[in-house]
Amino acid sequence: MLHTPSPRQTFIGLLLLAVVSMLFARFYLQAFLNLEACPLCMTQRVFVVAWGLIALIAALHSPRGWGSRIYAALCGLAAFGGAAVAARHVWLQHLPEDQVPACGPSLDYMLENLPFEDTLSIVFAGDGNCADVTWSFLGFSIPEQTFAVFCAAILISLWQTVRKWPG
Repeated sequence: MLHTPSPRQTFIGLLLLAVVSMLFARFYLQAFLNLEACPLCMTQRVFVVAWGLIALIAALHSPRGWGSRIYAALCGLAAFGGAAVAARHVWLQHLPEDQVPACGPSLDYMLENLPFEDTLSIVFAGDGNCADVTWSFLGFSIPEQTFAVFCAAILISLWQTVRKWPG
């Protein structure tokens, strides 16, 4: 008979998924392969960290009933935000070359020299740097893989939100 994980175990699983995602991005892609994260990649990382922090708080708090559902919904919302950014990134990568937006300034430059609202607008729009496929695994680019991870987090969060509670 299959064991249904407790709400705390599910939140720990969501947390571990976020931690593994960030370790892979930071230490394998960035440090080992020397791939620089584009603005859309950085934005996706923010959403991974957000769902991971929510899952950590939920695991530590370990509420029952509606409290656990609210934490799960917040994790799902953070993952949905990340999935939306990843979908935009995938779309940019599949544009024909003549339709790819021009490359823009670095994120550091924009944060130092532009108003925050303008920086956010430019980051979410993406640029030519975001359209480059710099690495792939099994034929899937980094944003496509990240989109799949976000979808997994959304599904787990949705299941946590609607499932029957043990005990």
